[in-house]
Amino acid sequence: MTPRFAVIRDTTPEAAIPKGAVVAMGNFDGVHLGHRAVIAAALEMAHSRDRPAFAVTFEPHPRRFFSPNTPQFRLTSEANKLRLLAGTGLAGAVVMTFDKARAGTTAQDFIHHDLIGRLGISGIAVGYDFHFGKGRVGSPSLLVSEAPRLGIEVDVQPHVDIEERPVSSSAIRMALAEGQIDDATAMLGGPWFVTGEVVHGEKRGRDLGYPTANIRLDKDCGLKHGIYAVRVGLGTQRFDGVASFGRRPTFDNGAPLLEVFLFDFKGDLYGTALDVAFIAFIRDERKFESIEPLVRQMDDDSAKACAALAAAPAAFPELGEVSPLSPSS
Repeated sequence: MTPRFAVIRDTTPEAAIPKGAVVAMGNFDGVHLGHRAVIAAALEMAHSRDRPAFAVTFEPHPRRFFSPNTPQFRLTSEANKLRLLAGTGLAGAVVMTFDKARAGTTAQDFIHHDLIGRLGISGIAVGYDFHFGKGRVGSPSLLVSEAPRLGIEVDVQPHVDIEERPVSSSAIRMALAEGQIDDATAMLGGPWFVTGEVVHGEKRGRDLGYPTANIRLDKDCGLKHGIYAVRVGLGTQRFDGVASFGRRPTFDNGAPLLEVFLFDFKGDLYGTALDVAFIAFIRDERKFESIEPLVRQMDDDSAKACAALAAAPAAFPELGEVSPLSPSS
């Protein structure tokens, strides 16, 4: 049986932490192709040493700590980041709490206390632009210079480009904000997705012949308002569908809501958690003067969504199973 992806936290006893592991270190928001290059380097190094490979990441995202009042469009929640990391072949993740104490830790103390002392790493892979420690003084070059004395191997991965454009979390956020789903998918290496609980809505879709599963996304979600072809995960089941994300200008122009219509599905989804993967952007959100043209447009949207989904039959994020219990439990 494949072992579950283990999650190690600050509260995990040191005795429960496997020593000598190789780590891939980063924030890993989105787990995009650049992150995956770092992870692949760690996996290769670990394989050559017959060691396990772990990700080292930080929660909350350091931007949230340093700018708590600034909207932060995260590509992945902590839970979904771990699910994506689990799908890469890593043995687990070390989730370090990013708080005042962590922000004030010098780069040298972080290396010696956290990486060497507590984790006992034998190797580390990082991206070329990853910085850490108080004042962001820690850098790949610092790790390389310290490596011989510490007896660890360091691999620094260069940036990953697609069509001469560097892949980055910020570039993916911008693509999603512009409805450029194809660009975001290319940089991520798979569809961008969200997870949320189905909540009760106004039930207008049912009256229009399109009963929807309604999900409230994070208030800082920067996805462009519009209509999308989506693929929905309900546990291990997959369903094609069409979704609207926006304020429903024809009706109430209210708070942003994700409304998902699943093709070929009948049943009650209230209270269940759905994974919604965005496959294609269909059109901008707009206001209709009456119900009849809206329904005609919804019929057309559904047909376009079906065509987009038929062209991407296997498109869905590669997710792994995360152990609900950390080694400390």
